[in-house]
Amino acid sequence: MLSQPPSLGIYSRAKLPTRHGPFEVVSFVDAEKRRLDDIAVVAGEVSGLAGVHTRMHSECLTGDVFGSVRCDCRDQLELALERIQDLGVGIVLYLRQEGRGIGIAEKVKAYALQDGGLDTVEANLHLGFDDDLRDYAVAAAMLNALGANSVALHTNNPAKVDGLAQYGVVVSSVEPIVASRRAENARYLETKRAKMRHRF
Repeated sequence: MLSQPPSLGIYSRAKLPTRHGPFEVVSFVDAEKRRLDDIAVVAGEVSGLAGVHTRMHSECLTGDVFGSVRCDCRDQLELALERIQDLGVGIVLYLRQEGRGIGIAEKVKAYALQDGGLDTVEANLHLGFDDDLRDYAVAAAMLNALGANSVALHTNNPAKVDGLAQYGVVVSSVEPIVASRRAENARYLETKRAKMRHRF
């Protein structure tokens, strides 16, 4: 049974020149005029298009900002921006869902547990969380506000495909986005494959 995503409008748009080329950054507002922290980075005109190349990227402060190699988050973000720039049309949704939804403070605690031998799933469970708390209602609403009729989703995570479909977004195809494996993130990637059904 489909769920109804919230109603969002576009709050503001601005040019965003990046190391990967020119984009537009878009912010959103909900029906009560509350501004969201989630944003979209857009190349080209996506409104009314089908199969819009899209990456849903959950915030990873440690990887995206500080360049941590415990994960592959920054690598995937940069690959997505490069791909979409090359294609000329597409969307990166930047979702404020740090640590698969547990927040930065708990993520640091999960890191400490991983330093002690637990994997990324075991650490979340030990802290009393599910392995993944993310919800994609806001992502679906952002895509609706941008006018994307369907998406070609750049992901290795089948839960993201299911999460969008739950809110009525048509995922016309799935494009893997595989970053380089490093010694520091090899166990993390294997855990995502074995326990979270990621497809590499």
